[in-house]
Amino acid sequence: MSGATPTQDPGSLRDLDAASEPADGSGGAPRGLSRRGLLALSGGLGLTVGALAGGTAAALSRPSVADGAGLAYPFFGEHQAGITTPAQDRLHFAAFTMRAGATRDDLIELLQDWTYAASRLTQGQDVSPHGAFDGGPYLPPDDTGEAADLGPSGLSITFGFGRTLFVTAEGTDRFGLAAQLPPDFTTLPTMVNDFIQPARSGGDLCIQACANDPQVAVHAIRNLTRIAIGRATLSWSQLGFGRTSSTSTSQQTPRNLFGQKDGTNNLKAEEPERLAEHVWISEGPSWSHGGSYLIARRIAMTIEVWDGLQLTEQDRVLGRAKGSGAPLSGGTEFTAPDFTKAGTDGAPLIDPRSHVARTNPANNGGIAMLRRGYNFVDGNDDQGRLDAGLFFIGFVKAPARFAAVHTNMARDDMFVEYLKTTSSSVFLVPPGVAADGYVGQALFAS
Repeated sequence: MSGATPTQDPGSLRDLDAASEPADGSGGAPRGLSRRGLLALSGGLGLTVGALAGGTAAALSRPSVADGAGLAYPFFGEHQAGITTPAQDRLHFAAFTMRAGATRDDLIELLQDWTYAASRLTQGQDVSPHGAFDGGPYLPPDDTGEAADLGPSGLSITFGFGRTLFVTAEGTDRFGLAAQLPPDFTTLPTMVNDFIQPARSGGDLCIQACANDPQVAVHAIRNLTRIAIGRATLSWSQLGFGRTSSTSTSQQTPRNLFGQKDGTNNLKAEEPERLAEHVWISEGPSWSHGGSYLIARRIAMTIEVWDGLQLTEQDRVLGRAKGSGAPLSGGTEFTAPDFTKAGTDGAPLIDPRSHVARTNPANNGGIAMLRRGYNFVDGNDDQGRLDAGLFFIGFVKAPARFAAVHTNMARDDMFVEYLKTTSSSVFLVPPGVAADGYVGQALFAS
């Protein structure tokens, strides 16, 4: 991606006073919110911007070695955080639609404002120097303040672009980006047990906020939504808790709402060669290289039906022992499944229709993905059944790779009987942000 922000970047509408320059004169960090971003935070009243709290881009990029509330991940880097970052415990995912009549300059300015705010939020700072408590007494505060004492709490903020940002379903090129649409950026086919609700699917832009404190994740989406006022509106969002996969070898395998260990064979941050093979985009337009495709699917689980199954049937459906997570062919949790091993009756110990068999890379042409999903419980329905399940998030280098695995799964997988997908979306997560740039900058320089 481009290493620096062009001096005459379209849509770069910063209106800052001299105090906004970092004290060391580096000029490296995003310098501040645009006037429109400040107007959105202040409810339409003009404000001046003070100094960037925290100083330089280096300060905003410095990883913290602290645990708990003090844990901070760098915002800037080769890849966006929130992909290989050790999966946090909480999620707030949100999709946005650019307002009717918005221009290319509006889009660029919004991405610049989001970059500046995200670089602060991920370090435990307010969205602007005036923050939640230091503004004028007759003005709405810049920051909502509910996360003021919670620290960064391992917050990562990941931005993605929907296919409609390049070209709408009607074929309209609103922002002059159609020529930069990667050939691999395809939609997903309808799957078995898809009951997709359009109102909670898709979007021009998405933000994935993950943290170890739920209020920190919600605070990030809340304030980034405020900054978008006048340029984009929140279309739909999803809260998640309890990660359903591990993205680092330092993490234990978690359990999903069916009580099963989930994501045992997930790709890990410590496997750079496999990530390059399966996750990071390396084909198509150069601006997208180093990014990834984010697949988001809200999968409702029939909790009450599953809870009535015998343990042996639950194990058979999954292909693993519920307690240990070991494949039914034997061994421990991380033993490779042996799909040819038979029992005393001559039948395979792992049913060919089990979830493990249908999704294993060995049975899908070697395709793997990095999973980063979360549990959700959104109350109950009118019959008293839990509205609960998995908010699946997976990262792949092309949507067709996910579609191939899911199609194979849906064909015979016994697990599908207990699932119903109500939301499905694909976003292209652009590569990481340079310290003096903004998210997706290389797309607009192409």
